[in-house]
This record gives sequence, C-alpha cells and structure tokens, in this order.
Amino acid sequence: MENALFWIAAAALTGLSMLAVLRAFWSGGGDGSDADAAVYRAQLRELDRDAARGTLPAAEAEAARAEVARRLLAADDAGPPEARRGAAVAGATTAAATIMAVGVGTYLWLGAPGYGDLPLDGRIERLEAARAARPGQAAAEAEVPDQPVPDDADPQVVAMVERLRTVLADRPGDVEGWRLAARFEAGLLDHERAWRAQDRLVALLGEDAAADDFADLAEQMILAAGGYVSPEAERALAQAARLDPSNGRGRYYAGLMYAQGGRFDLAWRIWRRLLSDSEPGAPWLDAIRAQAERVSSLAGDPTPLDALPQPRGPSADDIEAAGALSPDERMEMIGGMVEGLSDRLAKDGGPPADWGRLVTAYGVLGRQDAAAAVYAEAKTVFAADPAALDLLSRSAEQAGLAP
Repeated sequence: MENALFWIAAAALTGLSMLAVLRAFWSGGGDGSDADAAVYRAQLRELDRDAARGTLPAAEAEAARAEVARRLLAADDAGPPEARRGAAVAGATTAAATIMAVGVGTYLWLGAPGYGDLPLDGRIERLEAARAARPGQAAAEAEVPDQPVPDDADPQVVAMVERLRTVLADRPGDVEGWRLAARFEAGLLDHERAWRAQDRLVALLGEDAAADDFADLAEQMILAAGGYVSPEAERALAQAARLDPSNGRGRYYAGLMYAQGGRFDLAWRIWRRLLSDSEPGAPWLDAIRAQAERVSSLAGDPTPLDALPQPRGPSADDIEAAGALSPDERMEMIGGMVEGLSDRLAKDGGPPADWGRLVTAYGVLGRQDAAAAVYAEAKTVFAADPAALDLLSRSAEQAGLAP
C-alpha cells in the first residue's frame, strides 16, 4: 500500500511539472505574432495620417514607414497560428517526456523503490536489534580457518608451550602459569587458546583483574574470530571501560564493534576522541586512520586524513629536537605543548589523567593561577568520580597548590 501511494504521489508531482512546461510552450506558441502584426498595421495607418496632416516631414515619415513595414513582414513570416501551436505542442511533449524519463531513471538508479520511510529513530532501533542478535564467539570462530604455527617460531618456545599446557591441566589455579600461557599462545597465533587462557587468568584474579587484563581478553577473542567483535568480546570491553575509561585498546575495539554494527556515528565519536587522547605511535592509530575517511563519511562528518585530530604529546622527533634547544627555548617549546593540551581539553574534554597533567605542567611553569583554575574546573567536571578526584588532588600537590 505504501509503495502504491508513493508512486501515485510521484506521478502527481511529475504531472504538475509537465503542466508547467506545457503552459510555457503553449503561451509561446499562441497568437503573439498576430497581435504584433496588428500593432504594426495600426502604426502604418498613424504614419499615413501624420504625413497627410503635415505634422511629420516626408523624409522622416518614409523612414519610419520602412522600419514598421520590416517588422510587419517579420511577424507575418512566423507562420499561421496553427503551425506555431503545433510546434509548441511538439516541443512541450518532448520536454515533458524528457523530464519524466530523467526523473524516473534517476530515482531507479539512486533511490530505493519498494522501501517505506526509514526515519532515523527506526533505523537506530533496527541496527541495535541486529547488533544484539549477532552471532556469538563460537559461531564466529567456526568460520575462521585454524592458523598454523608460524614458520619462524622458535622450536624451544613451541615445546615449552606444549609442556605448559600439560602442567596447567594439573594446576588450574596457577595465576602466573595462565598469564604465561595467554602470552605465548598469542605469540604462536593460536588466539583461541590465548583467549581461553586469558579468560581463566581473569577469573582467578577476580577483583584484582585490571582494565588491561580485560582488554587482552577482548583482543584475543576478536583475533580468534577473524576481527569480529562478538557479544562475549563486547562484555570484556565493557569491563575494561568500567575499570579504566581511558584504556586505548578497549576504546579502539569498542569503535570497531559499533562500525561493524552500522553505528558509524558512535564509532566515529569514539575514534575521533581516541585520536586526540593517544600518544604518538599508539598501536591503534594506523588502524583508525585506515578506516577514518569511510567511517567519518558514513557518520555524516566526512573528515579527510589531513584533517584528523592529532595525537597529544611530543613525538620522538620533538623530543630529539628539544635536546638541542637552549633552556629558554625548551621552556618555550614546553609552554606551546601545554597550551595545546589546554585548548584540547577546553574544546573536547579528556580523561582525568590529562587534566591532572595540565595542572602539574602549569605548576612546573610557575603559573600557579592557571593551575588553580584548571584544578577547580576539573573538580567540577569529575565531581562524581572519587578516583578521578584523588588523582587530581595528587596533581595539585605536585603543582604546589594548597590542598
């Protein structure tokens, strides 16, 4: 029914457009030439009367009569009204057919015939429902071929891993053993064994498991699934984010998960912020840059590579250059970096560690007023986060601020 209504509305709009074109052609092919000829004949009669009364010199009357006669002949050459009207109708029909053909052809090429309205809220609901129902870890791993042991693997390491597997079968509570197993299994590209070892390690650590432990677990699950972020990996990422919202790997894979599920708006929001928060050389930067133009475009914020947010902090080249500077030049360089960090936090915000770093940096530069202002603002931003407030308090002490 909706499809039929669409085509009825489209046909009505096309018909209105065609009527406008027909009207233009019709008016252009009517009796305009006959009206012009009548005016010119009236002008000739008026000229004859003026010449007869003597109000117009003979030479001027003759010249005017010649010009009006020329225009009269041109109007007569336009042809009879029927011929002009026929040409107008033919032109209108051609134009209308062209409009219809181009309009329908363009829609069939770029549009989506047969689809109903797709409002944003409805699309988001469908995407979220599809993401919630996506395949689990086991189904994803079943689609990935087994990886052989790398050709360049050290035979001694391979033998050690085999022995470790046997030992851990009898010592399921060996925390350090499972930590080693997870690391070496990943090195041999057996990501399924790696994530299972890491999962066991996280279970043994319990409340002592850190954000990086959960990020390692999620990463190995994703690699075992061929780059796919399963619901199980998502839960590990959520734990990493809960323990440390600034965890870089967790944030990268969270963005990847949203991109895979069609939520490019959320993926780009996470990655754009991560680009700004990362140190130069962070392992996820190249992966984000490789996908940034496509994801940002699909998110409605097309961003070319040269306009991507730049990582914070000095690069290796900056550090090398700083070594050759005088003390005054070095302080000027540090001041510029501090101002860059300040501008970024003011514009995009950032994790508590960045706010604390800025407070400390201002203290080192002797700018106590600026350090106090940033500290006061940061306490407002993170008022509901006791851990963040504790970190900021230590930064304030390092900056020489009174508690």
